[in-house]
Amino acid sequence: MEAPPPAALIVSGHVTRDAVPRLCADLETLLTTSADPTTVYCDLSGVVHPDLTTVEAIARLSLTARRTGVCELRLRGTPPELRTLLELVGLGGVLTQGAG
Repeated sequence: MEAPPPAALIVSGHVTRDAVPRLCADLETLLTTSADPTTVYCDLSGVVHPDLTTVEAIARLSLTARRTGVCELRLRGTPPELRTLLELVGLGGVLTQGAG
């Protein structure tokens, strides 16, 4: 039997403060419907103009994942400028970069 695909949350566009609670709610829904939510991938390849609000969103998504019992939030397609921001605020090592 094939393993189910990993849970994935796609984040795109410019992330605003108003979008952060919705993203967290989307993640909670994804985790409750996933067959094996031990790891969740967050695809950031469509994010444009990342800023500290984007960093806050990622931090809150990570906390949401941990609170619901997921061991790890993996980032995918992280734009270089967002990766730099994550490093600057000390989150570079906390959030694992996934493949791709």
